[in-house]
Amino acid sequence: MKKITFVLAPVLVLLSFITYSSGSLSHLSYDPNDSTTLRPKPYYGDEAKLITQILDTYHYKKIRLNDSISSIVLDDYIETLDNNHSYFLQSDIDSFEKYRTQLDDLTKAGDVSPAYEIYEVFKERFDNRMAYVKDHLLKYEFDYTKDEYYDTDRSKEGWSNNTEELNNLWRKMVKSQALSLKLTGKTQEEITDMITKRYDRFDKAIQQYKSEDVFELYMNTLAEAFDPHTNYFSPRTSDRFKQNMSLSLEGIGARLQTEADYTKVIQVIPGGPAAKSNLVHENDRIIGVGQGEEGEIVDVVGWRIDDVVELIKGPKGTTVKLELLPAETGVNGPSKEITLVREKIKLEDMEAKAKVVPFNKDGKEYNIGVITLPSFYMDFEAYQKGDPNYNSTTRDVKRLVKELEAKGIDGLMMDLRNNGGGSLAEAIDLTGLFIKDGPVVQVRSSSNKIEVGEDEDPDVIYDGPMAVMINRFSASASEIFAAAIQDYHRGVVVGEQTFGKGTVQSMIDLARYMNVPDGEKVGQLKLTLQKFYRVTGSSTQHMGVSPDVNLPSAFDAKEFGESANKSALPWDQISSANFSTTNKVSSQMVSKLNNDYNKRMKTDVDLKELVEDTKELKESLARTRISLNEEKRKEEMEEAEKRKANRVSMNGTKIDKEGKKTPEDEIDLDDQYLKEGVIILTDLISDIG
Repeated sequence: MKKITFVLAPVLVLLSFITYSSGSLSHLSYDPNDSTTLRPKPYYGDEAKLITQILDTYHYKKIRLNDSISSIVLDDYIETLDNNHSYFLQSDIDSFEKYRTQLDDLTKAGDVSPAYEIYEVFKERFDNRMAYVKDHLLKYEFDYTKDEYYDTDRSKEGWSNNTEELNNLWRKMVKSQALSLKLTGKTQEEITDMITKRYDRFDKAIQQYKSEDVFELYMNTLAEAFDPHTNYFSPRTSDRFKQNMSLSLEGIGARLQTEADYTKVIQVIPGGPAAKSNLVHENDRIIGVGQGEEGEIVDVVGWRIDDVVELIKGPKGTTVKLELLPAETGVNGPSKEITLVREKIKLEDMEAKAKVVPFNKDGKEYNIGVITLPSFYMDFEAYQKGDPNYNSTTRDVKRLVKELEAKGIDGLMMDLRNNGGGSLAEAIDLTGLFIKDGPVVQVRSSSNKIEVGEDEDPDVIYDGPMAVMINRFSASASEIFAAAIQDYHRGVVVGEQTFGKGTVQSMIDLARYMNVPDGEKVGQLKLTLQKFYRVTGSSTQHMGVSPDVNLPSAFDAKEFGESANKSALPWDQISSANFSTTNKVSSQMVSKLNNDYNKRMKTDVDLKELVEDTKELKESLARTRISLNEEKRKEEMEEAEKRKANRVSMNGTKIDKEGKKTPEDEIDLDDQYLKEGVIILTDLISDIG
């Protein structure tokens, strides 16, 4: 393939090397012995100035920090501190308005004091809330016959106008938590004890916030105002990011984020304990964590994401218990406890795997080869050492295709569902296995320079009927591969619209450009520098890849994917690259496949059930309003359990009524998405044939 370079360091030599000087101090003086009020460290002003200089000069967007971005930063920083609108009063929000168009000028001048002043107000409100819970609500006798509701997602609600409104909101919040425990059979004494411990731990976590944490929150909010993949990492977060990138972190193999007061699973990492168990899925909410088989479940509702991660991760071979609110039943449904054994995610666990799926259609037997690809990987260390047997996506798929062809397959399915990407070079080389040669992806830099990643190898290892399966969580390199197969008319793309991440980032170690006092560290900036484009010239950014045949989806683009981010770079288009399509898939074929699919929608019982299951899951994900009436809550839980019964899990594996996973060596066409993909591929084979 023709290599594409992602260069950052050389351009930054234009930046001046910054040495800390007292002239950049904000008016809030830093006292390391003052544990009551957080203040910026003396060199934070210089670090902030460096970050704004880099963003203004080198970010792909080519915009400067101005009043408009200042306004966005203010709103987003407030939301970062209080995303569920449970602490600040409207009067607090009004008082912050003085910074609406000032944050840009202040930050450029090295003054980050507004971040700390706003945080100080948040901390005061937080302390007031904890005192109210402990002094009043833990002793409160809730009336569970009263017909009232609590909304677990208040991010779009207004702020409380006074303390009385805030008190009522927290009464409902704690009542909801108490009712959930009551419905699991807990006594009043146990309920009081558990909720007391919950808020004690929550309080302790916030009290442990340091000056570094506030600076990171603020700088990350500033960075994300440019685009969601530009981030600031504090020294501690940077170390954890490096661990994740090297896959050396031992845990359950899941990426998490905070949503309202919950810790939500946003990705299950292929090859990890969570994926292997099939007990944890995207959009599950983690509400408790316990250590060992007999360890007490610690309630983590409302916790910082860092603290939840610290509880979940641990040494290889140890056991962790999780209490989950499954995505299938949502906040109205009952929780469940699961047990996982921590382990390292190994490269071989993320490798491509293949199987043959026999399928009988209209009396004719088809053998479909299915290659499941969890990520685009390459063992760079082995490659650099000259190991001729180094692992890579392209090498492994090439071997698997040959093995499948030896078994006499009639068509090939590349399953890229939940594949979050990886090596761009592997995406280009993998595409090259199925096309003669030509461009695969175009990359445009912030200076508008366009480079083309090409397959220069004329060999094709497989030229038979082919399909690519994608879903909402297929991203980045997955989108490049699927788009190229679609643009070359080489195969049919089936599934859901993809994530829509079409940007490229590089890491900047800010320590290279700053001199700080001994014993101190500065963070890193992850900066968006380039953008991906298909060979047709259309960007994969924002829009992702739209399948030729759309299967039902529970995940709305406005809530899941790049489109959910307000600061996401827009979709746009550049000139098409010079390429020649194949004659494997025509527009007439795609039209017929959709017609056949729509006809089957009316008669196929399994497909009808898939549509209904998807609809119910979508409704469950959107459902945040729960009853605080005991009888009504019981009904909600029972209904949620009924909806869950016999449902096909949305990640593609059937769970039987006892919760056991279908063995990997068995052909599983209870995976209704895979089954639909296989049917569509056999339709394509029939049309060709």
